[in-house]
Amino acid sequence: MTANTRTVVAYTLVQVLEQRKSLSEVLAPQLAHISAPRERSLAQEICYGVLRWHLRLEAVLGRLLRAPFKERDKDIHCLLLAGLYQLIYLRLPAHAAVDATVEATLALDKGWARGVVNAVLRHYLRDSERLLAAADADECARLAHPTWLLELLKQAWPHGHNLPSWQAIAAANNERAPMCLRVNMRRTTRAEYLAQLQASGIAAHATLYSPQGVTLEKPAGVEGLPGFAAGEMSVQDEGAQLAAGLLAAEPGERVLDACSAPGGKACHILETTPALLELVALDNSAARLARVQENLDRLGLAATLVEGDAGAPQTWWDGRPFDRILLDAPCSGTGVIRRHPDIKWLRRATDIAAAAQAQQRLLRALWPLLKPGGVLLYAVCSVLPQEGEHQVRDFMAGQPNARAEPLALPADAEGGTILTGSHGMDGFHYARLRKGYL
Repeated sequence: MTANTRTVVAYTLVQVLEQRKSLSEVLAPQLAHISAPRERSLAQEICYGVLRWHLRLEAVLGRLLRAPFKERDKDIHCLLLAGLYQLIYLRLPAHAAVDATVEATLALDKGWARGVVNAVLRHYLRDSERLLAAADADECARLAHPTWLLELLKQAWPHGHNLPSWQAIAAANNERAPMCLRVNMRRTTRAEYLAQLQASGIAAHATLYSPQGVTLEKPAGVEGLPGFAAGEMSVQDEGAQLAAGLLAAEPGERVLDACSAPGGKACHILETTPALLELVALDNSAARLARVQENLDRLGLAATLVEGDAGAPQTWWDGRPFDRILLDAPCSGTGVIRRHPDIKWLRRATDIAAAAQAQQRLLRALWPLLKPGGVLLYAVCSVLPQEGEHQVRDFMAGQPNARAEPLALPADAEGGTILTGSHGMDGFHYARLRKGYL
């Protein structure tokens, strides 16, 4: 028997907002309880939407509740957030959204809450203009970003063209991200794949900066796309696709992809440079390395998979140096908030300093593994200079044989950082470091 859609949403949101679990961890198991594809899509949309606009929705709900719910009734609180999201952001008939949300209280075995949920949502409908204006008087609520994150963005990106860059980043974080594909050049060409999409009635266009990229006009289920099972393409943001070109590995070289899982960048390197001597995909999780292997198998590629800590090479390195190293370092994820809106809720200000410390450890540990004359490409999906430009500057200050090289990035990239939403891309920082001969 299929579960009630709004109940699934409430259970999912409780796990993220109250238990501080990641959405990617809890959503799929919850959606499995819904049999109808359309209802699954609706549940996913509401979960993402509530987390995207969480602070604004909380500001509205706080003006509608006389008192907060008890801990055991946080599912009703989350149900109300879902109801408000439907009324404010979705093109659903208001009465249908209210009725469906009210009925979900029964599926939660909390029939006592029917009257509360009905009264709160109908109160919003009667007074929506005033309630939204009051909520939006607070900058954090209006932009749906926590204070600490807005302050860091303001410090990093105070200027821009039509509006300050920090505001543009916040706005981009609240948008739905485009669905971008990477064409496997070992199997087909971008022109041929675009023709396949067109023949299937799927509107798409070539990306501007990635030679292998294709952006769909509307998101679609990946397994229903032409060529997926045959390994003709993968899902990957255009900003992430730039890594392979910036690393510029050459035939006969030995390449290390550190922190590799789930393997998108490793696969891209292998697709574009078939004659590598070897690509070593390193990750500290066996389960995540299994994901890498699955992607390699589907795409018809081969790599050497190694489980180990990139910051402790003595535990896994065979002593043979690498010509190229890609360090796709763990980071705050502030460049991919539009794809993972729970980041705004799960991260804390203290996480940034901790991430920067870990990144510096990885850089220093991996640098000795690089041949003289070799290249290390540092990449983070973050727009914060503490993890990007400042991180590289601090590393180079202690490495006299490290030289930063120019990057072929969009003209509006600043100091190696692509700001979220620029040309439709996720936020990334890249730095290409050449190891000199001492």
